[in-house]
Amino acid sequence: MLKATRKTRVRQIAIVGKPNVGKSSLFNCLSHSQSAITSPIATTTRDIKRQTIDLEGRGVQLLDTGGLDSSHALGAQIYQQSLDALRTCDLVLFVVDGKIAPQEEDKRIFYQIQKHAKACFLLVNKIDNDMEEHQAYAFGCFGVKEMFFVSASHKRGIASLIKAISVKLCLSEESPLSSDTPKIQVGIIGRVNVGKSSLLNALVQQERALVSKIAGTTIDPVDQSITHKNQEICFVDTAGLRQRSKIAGLEKYALDRTNKVLAQSHIALLVLDASMPFVDLDEKIAALVEKHRLGVVVVLHKWDIRHGEFETIMQDFKRKFKFLHYAPVLTTSAHQQRHIHALKDKILEVYEHFCKRIATSTLNQIIAQATQQHPLPSDHGKIVRIYYSTQFASSPPQIALVMNRPKALHFSYKRYLINTLRAHFGFLGTPIFLSARDKKSLET
Repeated sequence: MLKATRKTRVRQIAIVGKPNVGKSSLFNCLSHSQSAITSPIATTTRDIKRQTIDLEGRGVQLLDTGGLDSSHALGAQIYQQSLDALRTCDLVLFVVDGKIAPQEEDKRIFYQIQKHAKACFLLVNKIDNDMEEHQAYAFGCFGVKEMFFVSASHKRGIASLIKAISVKLCLSEESPLSSDTPKIQVGIIGRVNVGKSSLLNALVQQERALVSKIAGTTIDPVDQSITHKNQEICFVDTAGLRQRSKIAGLEKYALDRTNKVLAQSHIALLVLDASMPFVDLDEKIAALVEKHRLGVVVVLHKWDIRHGEFETIMQDFKRKFKFLHYAPVLTTSAHQQRHIHALKDKILEVYEHFCKRIATSTLNQIIAQATQQHPLPSDHGKIVRIYYSTQFASSPPQIALVMNRPKALHFSYKRYLINTLRAHFGFLGTPIFLSARDKKSLET
C-alpha cells in the first residue's frame, strides 16, 4: 500500500549571516534567479526578501535576511527583524566567509541563533577549490556537525546542500509543488519617505518592512501575502523613487527592481504624502501605472498630519493627476490604522473591474448607441464606420474596434468611447485600451 502524501504548510528556510558573506548570492543560486541584489556595499539587503522556490520538486519559502552588522545605522533593526523571522523557520542557513579565518563574532552570533532556531546548518561560503576546502575545516571550532563548504558564485557544493536540506525537512513527504489560485499582485509605489513601508506593515499586520527616517531604507522589494475575504493578496513594497539626477549608490538597483515588480503586478497602490503638497515627481511616478497597464488605487497617506483640508487636497489632486480620474482615492494613516481595512476591500473591488469581461453583444450595443449619439467624424469627406467591437483580453480590458478606416479614429473620439464604457460598466481604477483595426489585421 502506498504511503499517503502528507500535506503541510510551506517550509521556511532563512539565510542568515554578517554582511558580505554571500547570503544574497546563495539566495539567487538556490532560487535560480537574480532577484536579490548582490553588492560589496554592507547592508545591501535590509528588509527580508521572501520567495517560494522549487527544491527537488517541492515548494519551500526562502528568506534572504539583512546582514547582521551592529555598526550600521539600521543594524539593530535588521538584527532584530532577522531574529524574529528565524523563530518561525524550519531551518536556518548560517553563512560565513570561508576566505577569512573563523571569527569570534561569528561564533557568538551563531550560538545565539541556535537558541532560537529549530535547526541550523553552518555554510562556509566562497570555497572555490580543494585547498580552500582543506583550510575551511578550521570552522569545526563552531562545534556543529552539519557544516557545508560551498561557493554560491561557482555553485560548488550546492547539490550536496540541497540534498541535506531535503533530508532534514523531509521534503520527500511533502506535496509536490503545484500552482494555486492566482493571487492579486499589488505593487506599492511612491517617493522616498511617503510611508510605503509603514503602510505595508499595517496592511499585513506585522513588522514586515523596515521603517526608518533614513531616505532610501528600502532597496530590495519587500513582499508579503495575506488572505482577505478568501482572496490571497501579495503586497510588494518597492523602493522609494527620487529624481533621476539624485539617484545614488544602491538606489540605481532599486529603480530597476521597481520596474520589474510592476511588470509582474496587477494593481499599483500609488502612495502620495498628504502631509505636504504634491510635487512633479509624484506625477512621474504615477505615469508608471499606465506604462505597466495596471489597475490603481491612490492612497493619500499620513492623513493624520495632512497639510490641508480634504476639499483643497482633492482639488489639487484632480488638477495634477487628470490622467487618473478613474482611480479611487483613499485617505490613510498607518499610525492610526485609518482606512486600512477599507483599502483591502478597494483592492478586491478594483481587481474585479480589472478582470472584467463584457459580452460581445452588449459591447456592440453600447458602442452603437455611442456612435448614434455622436457620429464618427469623417476622414477627408469619407465616411468612417465601426463594423463591430470585441473584447479580446482582460487584466486590463482591451477592446478591438473593427473599422473601415482605423487610422482615422481620433484620440478625442477614442476618449469619448472609453468614457462611455466607464459610464456603463464602471471599470473602477482600471485603464481601458481601445485599438482600431481593419478586418484583415483581426483575422491574422
